[in-house]
Amino acid sequence: MKKFLALLPVLGLIFIACEDDDSSADMTPVEPDPIVVTSGSADFTNYVALGNSLTAGFSDGALFIAGQEASYPNMLAGQFALAGGGAFNQPLMADNLGGLTLDGDPISGNRLILSFASGSPTPVAVDGQGSTEVSSGLSGNFNNMGVPGATSFHLLAPGYGNVAGVAAGLANPYFARFASGSNATILGDAAAQAPTFFSLWIGNNDVLGYVTSGGSGVDQAGNLDPSTYGGSDISDVNVVAGSIDAVLQTMTANGAGGVIANIPSVTDIPFLTTVPFAPLSPANPNFGPQIPVLNAQFAGLNQAFAFLGVPERSITFSDSAASAVVVKDESLPDLSAQLTQVLAGGGLDVGTATVLGLVYGQARQATAEDLLVLTSQTVIATLNEEAFAFLQDLGVDPATAGQLAVNGITWPLEDQWVLTPDEQATASAAVTAYNQVIEGLATSYDIAFVDANTFFVNFGVSGFPLVDGSTVTGDFGTGGGFSLDGVHPSPRGYAIIANLFAEAINERYGATLPGVNPLDFTGLYIN
Repeated sequence: MKKFLALLPVLGLIFIACEDDDSSADMTPVEPDPIVVTSGSADFTNYVALGNSLTAGFSDGALFIAGQEASYPNMLAGQFALAGGGAFNQPLMADNLGGLTLDGDPISGNRLILSFASGSPTPVAVDGQGSTEVSSGLSGNFNNMGVPGATSFHLLAPGYGNVAGVAAGLANPYFARFASGSNATILGDAAAQAPTFFSLWIGNNDVLGYVTSGGSGVDQAGNLDPSTYGGSDISDVNVVAGSIDAVLQTMTANGAGGVIANIPSVTDIPFLTTVPFAPLSPANPNFGPQIPVLNAQFAGLNQAFAFLGVPERSITFSDSAASAVVVKDESLPDLSAQLTQVLAGGGLDVGTATVLGLVYGQARQATAEDLLVLTSQTVIATLNEEAFAFLQDLGVDPATAGQLAVNGITWPLEDQWVLTPDEQATASAAVTAYNQVIEGLATSYDIAFVDANTFFVNFGVSGFPLVDGSTVTGDFGTGGGFSLDGVHPSPRGYAIIANLFAEAINERYGATLPGVNPLDFTGLYIN
């Protein structure tokens, strides 16, 4: 089965304008007064950062040395050093590939880069075998305690860094590399360093897995036992609140100052805003000629939808404009039985009517309100092998099964590929609840607060202007703010985040930390 949709092209070039030299030959440049950098009432002597992948410096789908060096805590530590801050040690990966191995077997992929092999720039994994072995533990204390994949409650979980539990999914491979012991906790190892200042950015993963899986997880509101949660579930707000409160109580116990950030909107990231809901072009030679046949095939089904009072579920492809993909919306009433009955009553044999009822009982075409995940571009308009086998098990002949099993065209895109409006509302409600808790705890513990949510809302609308006249945006591949995984910032994006933290620290503690220049950091790694 041919693929009807080419991968969305991305451009990786970041253009940096040169500044004009405004000095004239007959004027002597005046040196500006030096900026005196002070810590105010904060003590940056020993800074420890807690969090998840956003703290670790994860980007382009992996953790690697260059990304860690461009982490926002490492940037902050450089500014802290100007005001009495000490060394900042990170549990660096073994290379710039990013892939992890466990006992020599690969357990994670390498970072993404742009490949031009297909004629248009496409994100692909870097070739080679990553040399970061999980079981080869690192010794010593590490100031960057950001652990990719960690949720709020994972910071308190004993054994989360136990190498023996990694293969079974009971422990985190990144923390297993530098945990102080098999029963250690992230919080315990952080507190043991007696930090004088800390940063905390956690809670994103308590909802992120839900949206990146197209809402295929479960909203665990009301369930206070996180040991029963799946990786794509939304954490109960009380679990998140209790976990963050425990972290802050521990980290401030000896008088340390700190800064905490809230959670950005998880539905505005390029991972969910890049693939259009209507990507099927009539100009595509593999799709356009099939439109009349497809519309004729769907005509009877559309009549059945109208008879059942749901004409909005009709499926029609345009021969003059891009058409929306067909999706399965689990929030819709399942009309499988009713469709079967109506189709059979209209003259279809019972077998065919039953198959069509099963396939389209919760189907509709996508709308502009639906968000397709970035990875859906690799499956749209391709043969769904599982659907193909399922249809044959129902007695459908191979030729017909192949025609009915094309993702997003004749086979509705399944839940993991699309985040429906109802699922978006569920995720947004969780983020709102988490952020109310985080801001309240920042006030209770009298630490600096970064409103990352508001910043990223504005960033999504107007971008972020730089001193050279360019603007960083959230556009996938070209905007400079996000990396190629569509979820994590680029180094330039992390620089902007570091400045948000510095501004909040200056405001709360009366410090005079300078910002970093985002132009000193790349918007996209290009090999």
